[in-house]
Amino acid sequence: MRWLCSLLLASSLAAQTRDPQKPLRFDLTDLAARRDSFVFIFRGAERGYAVWQYEIRQLETTQQLLYTAHSEFRPVEEERLRVVLNRLTGEPLATFHHIDLFSPTSDTVMVEHDLDVKGREIAGRRRVGMRSGAVQIIPVSRALPPGAVLSDYIFIAAAVTNAVPGDSLAVPAYSEFGDSIATLSFVALAPVTIDVPAGRFEVMPLRSGGFRVFTTRTGVRRVVKGETLDGQFSFQLAGTGPVVPSPP
Repeated sequence: MRWLCSLLLASSLAAQTRDPQKPLRFDLTDLAARRDSFVFIFRGAERGYAVWQYEIRQLETTQQLLYTAHSEFRPVEEERLRVVLNRLTGEPLATFHHIDLFSPTSDTVMVEHDLDVKGREIAGRRRVGMRSGAVQIIPVSRALPPGAVLSDYIFIAAAVTNAVPGDSLAVPAYSEFGDSIATLSFVALAPVTIDVPAGRFEVMPLRSGGFRVFTTRTGVRRVVKGETLDGQFSFQLAGTGPVVPSPP
């Protein structure tokens, strides 16, 4: 959901000048291996789906968390995402994101990035496909501030933050498609009970600009819903299942 990440980072940047904030941290060791499916709702109508999968890979001296996602938001776009994270430290290691765009008014029909993090630098390339068939390849190389995460952490790891109700927290975040450093921030709200297609859940809402996500805090830690504050768009947990192993 590239457009949501961009919205969140822009809103967070405006908000950080108003609220005192604590450091936002993510404990990826609290994320279990699983496969979750979501339904997209736009103005009351179903408009697509997303499938998120978390795999844990044990290496000789560390652990990696592999997050993969596939989604369709009809009739606008289809996307595939693969992110590799250090499960013990929470640091990003690599990200691949491919989006096909279907707007008849746009000359851009595909955007993609393939990036690796080495030390305090993220580097790789971005590809932009045009309706004419031309593909532009753009090298990427940007220094990361200490503790920086990816903008996708709003979805990947929102359920395992250090937030408690009443907190306002922030962390530097790299915008993969914007190729810029911004601020990802959350305000943690009071726990509520919500119903989604997968059932009823006790959750803590996290507001970030004009969007909020609802995360479980006990049992399996997961995002069960996200929505714009005006209620026009939401994604809701529809089901869960076993992991389908990804290729090495």
